[in-house]
Amino acid sequence: MIDTGHGPSIVLIPGIQGRWEWMIPTIEALARRHRVLSFSVADLPRGDISFDAWTRLIDAALEERGITSAVVAGVSFGGLVAMHYAAVRPSSVAALVVASTPSPRWRPDPRTAFYMRWPRLVMPVLVLRSVVRLMPEILAARPTWKTRLELAGAYAWRAIRYPLSATRMVRWTEASLAIDLEAECRRIVVPATLITGDRALERVVPIESTMEVAHLIPHARRVVFHGTGHIGCVTSPDRFADLIDEAIDAAAARREAS
Repeated sequence: MIDTGHGPSIVLIPGIQGRWEWMIPTIEALARRHRVLSFSVADLPRGDISFDAWTRLIDAALEERGITSAVVAGVSFGGLVAMHYAAVRPSSVAALVVASTPSPRWRPDPRTAFYMRWPRLVMPVLVLRSVVRLMPEILAARPTWKTRLELAGAYAWRAIRYPLSATRMVRWTEASLAIDLEAECRRIVVPATLITGDRALERVVPIESTMEVAHLIPHARRVVFHGTGHIGCVTSPDRFADLIDEAIDAAAARREAS
């Protein structure tokens, strides 16, 4: 568990790659304004891969630090974990933020089911698909080829330095399919903000999938993170931190009005 920065507490949950290190620029930007706690999705006792296990992990992190309430933010798959936590621990969540998160109604299509059966075999294909999908967003994030190459190089270096596990990604996906996240979303009572990128740049999780979450969580507000796609928290971390602050302010306003 990483603990850095000062100010209101935020628990930041990474995506399906599972490594907080992939979001170092995000954590650094948030830590200039907040106390940020983050972890790798793999930081669970051996063999205990479940949403309840991630809940206990977050519980322990908050309890050990004497934090009674925190903003819980999840990116992509991490948003599913964040939504589960908000549903079962409402008193510990000051506000919920999910960014580019797939709908709890998502189910694997035949191609994805094949990938899940042979994750190591198809990993080179998945890496290539990721590069193709993310490249337009990286090109749009910087004005010159020099800065684009610097951004792409830094992102690739983190991916190589902190590699993902194809088999663990499958097990985490299976864990998400094993619980009724749709029903849990309807139980969420904390203020919630959904962040999506631009339709033309979000090529990993369809905008429509994330928008389904807005219909499941009562009174959720949606924010478009303009000029970004799936990894806006990394390509534009300071603007992402601005959106987190806006979500915190919106949550405070909602509480005052209620």
